[in-house]
Amino acid sequence: MRLRATTTTAALLMAAVGLSAPAAHAARTPAAPYDFNGDGRVDLAIGAPAATVAGKARAGAVSVVYGGKSGLRTATRTLLTQNTAGVPGTAETGDAFGTAVASADLNKDGYADLLVGAPGEDADGDTDGGTVVIVWGTKSGLSGARTLPDLFNTEVDRYGQALAVGDLDRDGDLDVAVGSNGRLGLAFVEGPIAKSGALRSGSGSGFPSRYSSSYGVTALTAGPVTGSGTTALVVHGRTTGAAHTAVTDLVSDTTIGNYTDWLQALPAGYASAIGDIDKDGYADIAIGNDRETSADPAGAKGGRVTVVYGGPDGRSTSRAPLVLTQDTPGVPNTSETGDRFGSAVFLGDVNGDGYADLAVGAAGENYGAGAVTVLYGSKSGLKTSGATFVHQDTAGVPDRSEKKDQFGARVVLADHSGDKRAELTVGGPGENSGDGTVWSLRGSATGPTGTGAIAFGPSTTGISTAGTPGYGSVLNG
Repeated sequence: MRLRATTTTAALLMAAVGLSAPAAHAARTPAAPYDFNGDGRVDLAIGAPAATVAGKARAGAVSVVYGGKSGLRTATRTLLTQNTAGVPGTAETGDAFGTAVASADLNKDGYADLLVGAPGEDADGDTDGGTVVIVWGTKSGLSGARTLPDLFNTEVDRYGQALAVGDLDRDGDLDVAVGSNGRLGLAFVEGPIAKSGALRSGSGSGFPSRYSSSYGVTALTAGPVTGSGTTALVVHGRTTGAAHTAVTDLVSDTTIGNYTDWLQALPAGYASAIGDIDKDGYADIAIGNDRETSADPAGAKGGRVTVVYGGPDGRSTSRAPLVLTQDTPGVPNTSETGDRFGSAVFLGDVNGDGYADLAVGAAGENYGAGAVTVLYGSKSGLKTSGATFVHQDTAGVPDRSEKKDQFGARVVLADHSGDKRAELTVGGPGENSGDGTVWSLRGSATGPTGTGAIAFGPSTTGISTAGTPGYGSVLNG
């Protein structure tokens, strides 16, 4: 069935294009997201949308580092730009290739595929129209690509500034949600999506009037919040008016044609993560808002994170959200102006107990040096006791904390080693005067450990340090 969409409160189904019969499914078990070579380990996609490529400033690049027995292996990697053989387009000034990334095994061949947004691409004569590229997973890693069509290019700009993947229409095939700005802030491209041939259909949606069309949909997170098999979407944007503060909603069922009538308002924030913290079968949502109240009334001194527990209809109606700041009893450190606690959030199982744990970046901590707090899941929900506080001066973590490093601007909890415990991977795009660095700490029964931690910058994976590439400003979604 087609995905339906609305502009405000009235349903509007946009014209479907490229209808074709579904492709036959491959026999292989679909790979988990970001397992590009099908070895059972999660790989890491690192976006550097401000990277210079062939002399073109801010053309953008993505480095992919593959997982291995000991975690991430920088010797095994793939560099992707729009000048890479097989990748559509050409690297041009301001394309910002790598602004958003997402992954899923779209064609169910046993290898996860990578979607990359380049919202600054001038497409079909439209300045900053944007584009999305799919790069295909194979046994030897990523190779070959196709463009994901912008079905409503006259209605949007900056197509690809946000990406998410999931079975949004319950037909067993994976669909792609794309955030843009303009009249239709959210577009869907319906699966199955194969390496060649026509795609089936798509739809576009505007959002209620409180969303600013000049910002559009700025971030997307997908996951099984309701436990029904439906993929829910957490949608981030900015409000209209002079302040342009954050607005966040849950689309709990995208199969409803007028789903914007059924939006569930969430605590406002700029980043989110989905995972089952208490193993009750309903995924929970963590929302980060790193702004001070002077910049966003929904923020807090030093920033805040709100955990909304999931239930059968989306957000739980029986459990109050958990609000976290660095002044919350048990949470390490103290809330200070500019800490940016909540600059990034990610849910994954770092200690291997089956409960999703929460990593929270505080990129402004200690005059912008940055830090990360990990809080642990349990049967009763997220625990505020026993948290782990990590920064560059933590024993074993390479380098040292310096102003403006922004350690914690992005965080990932994913099992790169295959030991059933997630590594904590951290982006610090301000390191080395804006070159940027990525750190990865192994998981253990007690949480992330500095023992065996690694760090690497853009040069290690083939990205130019001309200008300020901001390596690590984008990591696995």
